[in-house]
Amino acid sequence: MDGTSELVDRLLPTVRQVMSVRDMTSGGAEHRFAARFRGRLYFDANEAYDRLQPVFQREETTLVLRSDGDEDVILALPGLIIPRPSNPWINLALFMLTLLSMLMAGAMYGYQGPAPETLLELFLFTIRELHRGIPFAASMLAILLAHEFGHYLAARYHKTAVSLPYFIPFPLSPLGTLGAAIRLKEPPKNKRILLDIGLAGPLAGLVVAIPILIVGLSLSELGTLPLTPEAWRNTALEGNSILYLALKYLVKGRLLPAPVDYGGVEPLIYWVRYFFIGLPLPYGGLDVLMHPLAWSGWAGLLVTALNLIPAGQLDGGHISYVLFGRRAVTLVPFIIVALVILGIFWWGWLLWAGLIFFLGRIYAQPLDDITPLDSRRKALAIFGLIIFVLVFTPIPLMSF
Repeated sequence: MDGTSELVDRLLPTVRQVMSVRDMTSGGAEHRFAARFRGRLYFDANEAYDRLQPVFQREETTLVLRSDGDEDVILALPGLIIPRPSNPWINLALFMLTLLSMLMAGAMYGYQGPAPETLLELFLFTIRELHRGIPFAASMLAILLAHEFGHYLAARYHKTAVSLPYFIPFPLSPLGTLGAAIRLKEPPKNKRILLDIGLAGPLAGLVVAIPILIVGLSLSELGTLPLTPEAWRNTALEGNSILYLALKYLVKGRLLPAPVDYGGVEPLIYWVRYFFIGLPLPYGGLDVLMHPLAWSGWAGLLVTALNLIPAGQLDGGHISYVLFGRRAVTLVPFIIVALVILGIFWWGWLLWAGLIFFLGRIYAQPLDDITPLDSRRKALAIFGLIIFVLVFTPIPLMSF
């Protein structure tokens, strides 16, 4: 009898305590597993996992629960998942580079005068005026730190090994960063924990971003937009999400940017069209002249929306997976088509469509894929999808 057959015999008594076993299979070179048991669990999968896990661990195998049609499957995968230690100096170095990059981005918001003709001129200006970028950098970092440590603390609470945040600097860009990410060093135990980790980041980020945005809008003045296409050169107009439009209305008492007139169409039709395609441009209309705090708050909503796209390893992908299971992958083609259509009006969506095409079918799968969401977490997952609708910005930025 080979080692894998002996493993099945050693695990079988414990497995039979939680499952009515229909068949059992020894793994081999051609299999991904060392042992497999099929049947029906007697009780809750979460309790079954807790009973089985110590025994499987003593056998130096990783316990995995899956469903296959009407049957439950218990797998013993060869070896244990041992999280490797991280190098915190990498996290610190990336954080410092991102801080510098954000200070430079914030300094650019204070620039007045003709546009720099070269990147060197732009770089030298931002270095000289670096102190002017503090309000933007501090508020933007607060939002990103809240988002990433929301993930981190939720993972640590559930005893799931996770890295510190990796910040991504993007010098001489409007935001100074491409965001940040953490890396799970091991799969979450079940869908409930996967949801807690995935949703904690966007919720924590919004708790910080929304007050910053409200304060920033309060500090922002109303001004008249340029009257001609030539006057729009070297300017940018931020896009609108439903939440951003609502907060501007809350603070300023009107929908902005307010056009001079609606061009003979009903206001509702005008705003739906402008929301989705950013046209027609509101020449000479009234809009918020964004304070740096308003920019960082707006960017916080945008980052949240991008993370909540319901595909792949994104936070929204975790939400769609815990709600729909393996069927979540069927959403990916529709998401790609929608992004390609939006890419007609903002080229950045074409990049996102490409990323999701190549990576959006890979979802984080927990070790116990049978335990369903409880009613509270199901409501939270649906709430996460509602947040995505509220913060999604069809045309994030229009530059001229």
